[in-house]
Amino acid sequence: MNFVTKKALSRREALRGMGAMVALPFLDSMVPAMTPLAGTAAAPAIPRLGFVYAPNGMFLPNFHPAGPGGSDYVMTPILSPLEAYREQMVVVTGLSNRGIVSPNEGGGVHTRAHGGWLSGVLPKRTEGADIRAGKTVDQYAADVLGADTSLRSLELTTESNFSVGNCENGYSCTYQNSTSWRTPTTPLPHERDPRVVFRRLFGDGGSVEARMAQMRTDRSILDSVMESINQLERRLGQSDRAAVDEYLNAVREIERRIQRAEENSATTPLPTADQPAGVPDEYDEHVEILFEMLALAYQADVTRVSCFQMARELSGRTYPEIGVPEAHHSVSHHQLNPHNIEQYTKINTHHVSLFSKLIERMHNTPDGDGTLLDHTIMLYGTGMGDGDHHTPYNLPVILVGGGCGTLAGGRHMKYEMDTPFMNLGLTLLDKVGVHLDGIADSTGRLTDL
Repeated sequence: MNFVTKKALSRREALRGMGAMVALPFLDSMVPAMTPLAGTAAAPAIPRLGFVYAPNGMFLPNFHPAGPGGSDYVMTPILSPLEAYREQMVVVTGLSNRGIVSPNEGGGVHTRAHGGWLSGVLPKRTEGADIRAGKTVDQYAADVLGADTSLRSLELTTESNFSVGNCENGYSCTYQNSTSWRTPTTPLPHERDPRVVFRRLFGDGGSVEARMAQMRTDRSILDSVMESINQLERRLGQSDRAAVDEYLNAVREIERRIQRAEENSATTPLPTADQPAGVPDEYDEHVEILFEMLALAYQADVTRVSCFQMARELSGRTYPEIGVPEAHHSVSHHQLNPHNIEQYTKINTHHVSLFSKLIERMHNTPDGDGTLLDHTIMLYGTGMGDGDHHTPYNLPVILVGGGCGTLAGGRHMKYEMDTPFMNLGLTLLDKVGVHLDGIADSTGRLTDL
């Protein structure tokens, strides 16, 4: 137990050094002193909200549980990697995103599925600068949750997003690059390079070039704030010192992984000549290190809102490490071919298994009076239902986390078919304290969620 003083640490307390800043996780010492909670319990929980997007739809019979819904549903193959977190998970069936369907649009279904996933708005067909879609659910959340954090929201991806012009049937590449839109005309770029993400989380001084030069050395960013660390620890009780040590060890380990990735990139032939330093050669490692930094950003309250792309729509990535040498997009056009369905399901399941590692990390991270997962809602899903049909009907939706007590897990929620997906958006916003009258084609909130 920490000694109670008249002055608590600021929630925004940070460790500072030459050209660096390291935010702190929540500590007991940040509870306002001389209150009933001081020294004995945590302050009110801080809600976080995150969205993880997987491309090319799913094979729905291997995702949606059979039966009428409820708590006794049987886990399907694609859901199976999350079995350990069943009691903190809700599977949702019956939601559709009809607002992005237009009988006159023709091709471009992948672009529309992704571009309108979190807004319910049909993207404008254009290859030029006059792009238009809709403000996304995550950014409505960021309007409120991001007001007190150094990063309003954090957008991450595993694939490059530098393409311009036409990416699919007259639609700008922007629609595939950006899951998150701050306004109908302002897409947010997603970052794939862990080194750049690390700098965004922890660098706050000097030029970009100077920070990058410093961070490419073997010297840890934590070394530059060591004096600040020593001063802080003299002010903390035993439990807080242990929490700070654990958190800083996680920061240092991410640094080491980035440095190893850069070293490997310098000595190992790369798949493409323009792959930036800091991006691991292996897909799984790339996803895992980005997820680790996302969890760290939540833990330190650098941000409370996030959006993550497992890959872009139309992704042709192969997965020979799990026995899938065929391209993802190709096998998503399964046409009920058993082999394609098997390969498609392997990819779907593998993506969920990587997501489960993020959930495990959050479950094991203390946060106030619970865990990071207790205070977060993560939505994992796709913009299309079955990738062979290219339609945004009966979308795969997984919700994991407690939402500060607003979301009860262990359930399969089965709604009337074609219930607007934006009804879920409104409901999730309510659960993190953001209240809107409606979004796109929403008709209300989801009952009983």
